Amino acid sequence: AAGLWTVFTLGGVGSKASAQLEQCSPLASQSLLLLLTLFYFFISDNTAFSSSNPHAFQINFNSLYTALCEQQKSDQATLLLYMLLHQNSNVRTYVLARTDIENLV
Repeated sequence: AAGLWTVFTLGGVGSKASAQLEQCSPLASQSLLLLLTLFYFFISDNTAFSSSNPHAFQINFNSLYTALCEQQKSDQATLLLYMLLHQNSNVRTYVLARTDIENLV
């Protein structure tokens, strides 16, 4: 997951359109789509993750927030943000506590 996140955060610049982003960094675009697929899979199948510790890895919310702010012209990044805000109370709490939320909006 850390490798996928690195590819996503180094993937492109938020000022580019989605089509240009996919041409410049197809690996970042594909990684983001994979994250969305995995996210959806674990939401729809509650038995898929039967570990006693559901938090198998840690994410730096500051880096996540910065990357999502830079990628908001991408439909995939917007969908990931939507899913995280609605399904993860820790992400939602972090985003609402930020003083620069206008960068995301």
